[in-house]
Amino acid sequence: MISIIIPILNEAEIIEDLLFHLIDHSSLQHISEIIVVDGGSTDGSQDIVKHLDLKIKLISSPKGRAKQMNTGAKVAKGHILYFLHADSFPPLHFDALIISEVKKGNNAGCFRMQFDSKHWWLQLASWLTQFSWRACRGGDQSQFITRALFDEIGGFDESFAIYEDNILINELYSRNEFVIINKKIKTSARLYRKHGVWKLQYHFWAIYVKKWFGASADDLFAYYKKYIG
Repeated sequence: MISIIIPILNEAEIIEDLLFHLIDHSSLQHISEIIVVDGGSTDGSQDIVKHLDLKIKLISSPKGRAKQMNTGAKVAKGHILYFLHADSFPPLHFDALIISEVKKGNNAGCFRMQFDSKHWWLQLASWLTQFSWRACRGGDQSQFITRALFDEIGGFDESFAIYEDNILINELYSRNEFVIINKKIKTSARLYRKHGVWKLQYHFWAIYVKKWFGASADDLFAYYKKYIG
């Protein structure tokens, strides 16, 4: 059984579409629960989730994706945890695909990614996610992980206000516990549209390089707040 955990903060424009998408693209006998973890939305996101005629577990948490995802994991009942961003839409039968990998002994992994943009760079970046290279990984591809492995690692590092997905992925790669499912999750390019493709990509690369050279969690967050916000 899979527990789907979705951290949100002011996602009123998209959260309803995502929740119906999850139900329409999975077999509910595989889904233990869908947990939406709100970090203090002020745009009505919580009300939208509450008033949907769906069995969604809505809980609150201090703001920060790592904190929100760990909070969701603490109440999750499934043997497999599936962490999903609110603007990422998994492929058809994503639940069966995840379960199939776990049965093969693959305890963690993600899907390939496809940006909802025709910009050539984002199309190339999407194409590269089929490969197992560490540099091609990110939270927008979603993350499945068995409960046992998640607990063994200790969950997401809450000292990181950003980059928390990558910290967990680094640990999984170091353990050779990662697989890429050859199906595409469709992810919004909204940040690229807001800031511009090359400007945002430069800042993402800068964050990656800063971390490589030992920048602290606070330094990374300060850079993110200054240039991306």
